[in-house]
Amino acid sequence: MDFDLAIIGGGINGCGIARDAAGRGLRVFLCEQRDLASGTSSASTKLIHGGLRYLEYNEFRLVREALMEREVLWGIAPHIIWPLRFVLPHHKDLRPAWLLRLGLFLYDHLGGRKRLPPTRSVRLHADPAGGPLKSKFSRAFEYSDCWVEDSRLVVLNARDAAARGARIATRTRCVAAERTGRGWQLDLHDEGKDERYTIRARALVNAAGPWVADVAGSVIRGNVPAAVRLVQGSHIVVPRLYDHASCYIFQNADGRIFFLIPYERDFTLIGTTDLEFRGDAKDAKASQAEIDYLCAAASEYLKVPVTPDRVVWTYSGVRPLYDDGSTAPQEATRDYVLKLDGGGDTAPLLSIFGGKITTYRRLAEAALDLLLPHVPAPKPDRTAGWTGRESLPGGDFPIDGFEAELERAGARYPFVASATLRRLLRAYGTDIHKLLDGAASTADLGPVLGADLTEAELRYLVTYEWARQADDVLWRRSKLGLRMRPADTAAVEEAIARILSEATVPA
Repeated sequence: MDFDLAIIGGGINGCGIARDAAGRGLRVFLCEQRDLASGTSSASTKLIHGGLRYLEYNEFRLVREALMEREVLWGIAPHIIWPLRFVLPHHKDLRPAWLLRLGLFLYDHLGGRKRLPPTRSVRLHADPAGGPLKSKFSRAFEYSDCWVEDSRLVVLNARDAAARGARIATRTRCVAAERTGRGWQLDLHDEGKDERYTIRARALVNAAGPWVADVAGSVIRGNVPAAVRLVQGSHIVVPRLYDHASCYIFQNADGRIFFLIPYERDFTLIGTTDLEFRGDAKDAKASQAEIDYLCAAASEYLKVPVTPDRVVWTYSGVRPLYDDGSTAPQEATRDYVLKLDGGGDTAPLLSIFGGKITTYRRLAEAALDLLLPHVPAPKPDRTAGWTGRESLPGGDFPIDGFEAELERAGARYPFVASATLRRLLRAYGTDIHKLLDGAASTADLGPVLGADLTEAELRYLVTYEWARQADDVLWRRSKLGLRMRPADTAAVEEAIARILSEATVPA
């Protein structure tokens, strides 16, 4: 099998590059050794944001690009991305108020904000945002950023790439990649089917995230130095700490910032940490010290302390940052760095270091700017920038049209509980009609496997979104794992196996 571009890594960068390249007419192959978004891309703080704190490290280019992307991404995926308001209390012992005001002024004006509301000052004693906070905090600033269902963003990019001709091979490990003349040969192992096969490609992208150095050394055996710095970020989830819809961004005495965000209706998400990481990124998990750190940091601000015994779930991700020689992990650049090796008579290899979910689309454009001179599209269908104009699957409704879409769905499917319908529309957007097509009652959706997950939804995820195990469904395609018992998880696993055995599911 021959392709123009082969990509190793099914995180946001790999899938973003696959979508852009396939949309511009390249024949694309992407392999991921586990599930899509099974690494760093599903372990973020779930924000589309400029990165307010990066201004302190003079990352103005990165912040401006990220700020500009907020409304672009919201526009192409209004089902999985939506605006949030963040409350930043002034802590008299930390950054002065004038510095916060200056930073937020830049934040409001660097990125061409059009739809998101501007910053405002808040008197906490007279505002609902002050309710959960200790009385010593009297003043705050409120600004805008956006939420994203991070792992769904990855899957939707992969789906759109596949719809445009890309081959997406999950649970497929690249055993070896070597240059053969002006191209690459990849030896692959489909671990689900336990089959080996080979493909050829004109160019190769190493988008393996925290495993970029491992792939460079053991799979490609190339000459590009893997200048990657692994930094672990952990989050904790606790029962909902307050009733209003705003988020908090708190400063900590060590100079770091962290967030409190309403999460999955009944919970609050707290994170993140920044620790140097050694080992295999798939083994990353929140340490007790990190849990204690986040609980203590939140308790500095809240009237009711957050204690470790209240934590219902934790998750950790390893950020593959470019090693710029910074001393502290929080000071390391979050910008992306692309290294091209080869070209001309030598098959090109592009290695991806760093990056943020917010700027994944711009990273993909930069990657193709480097690759297309060496691997031009035979029939270019689109030009640079198209990914910011054409919606992701399910996102083909107005940027502010979610509630109207929900109302229409409610009229069409009155038998679906309102909370469930909202969750489904948030996950699938207008593709909800594929999932519910032909159903006239709840009985038509099949048995409920736990929480509000029906067999119809599970079948959709297996058929269209490469779900092959319970964790794919419960922790990446959704967060229903927060509401599932062990017996429910086992039922989901059994149902997936049955669905896979009943029919041929697209690879």
